[in-house]
Amino acid sequence: MNEVINLRLNRERRFLVLLGVICLALIGGALYMQIVLGEAPCPLCILQRYALLFIALFAFIGAAMRGRTGVTVCEGLVVLSAVGGIAAAGRHAWVLANPSVSCGLDTLQPIVDGLPLADLMPSVFQVQGFCSTPYPPVLGLSLAQWALVAFVMTAILVPMGIYRNRNRP
Repeated sequence: MNEVINLRLNRERRFLVLLGVICLALIGGALYMQIVLGEAPCPLCILQRYALLFIALFAFIGAAMRGRTGVTVCEGLVVLSAVGGIAAAGRHAWVLANPSVSCGLDTLQPIVDGLPLADLMPSVFQVQGFCSTPYPPVLGLSLAQWALVAFVMTAILVPMGIYRNRNRP
């Protein structure tokens, strides 16, 4: 029985590693678009980067945990980070759909630029643009919409994986 539990836990760990790699790749894609294509990140973009970074961090920590409880706690933190990403990406998608609305640059910029990573890596985590700037869509969706899809999928698939792996006979 312990062998079956370990196999299922290993499946969760592999999923967490894959999730972490995907999140880092999404941050890499955002940096490519910023540096190579010149698309300046807005406050909500930066908050989405933080959410992706936290998901990756908690996913990798969870994958390294030996016990079931540690993995579960990290998976919970992954879901909480995804919910934060849903809030930022949802607001960003709404602002893009309603261009007359501001993302609150005057309010959000000092807060986002005051976060520790903005000082450590300003080219990655400092605000440089406006949320209402429309950039070309990727496969028909804006970047904010793609981010929203990714965050929602994470918030759904992680608990589903836990349920699937832990409630089987």
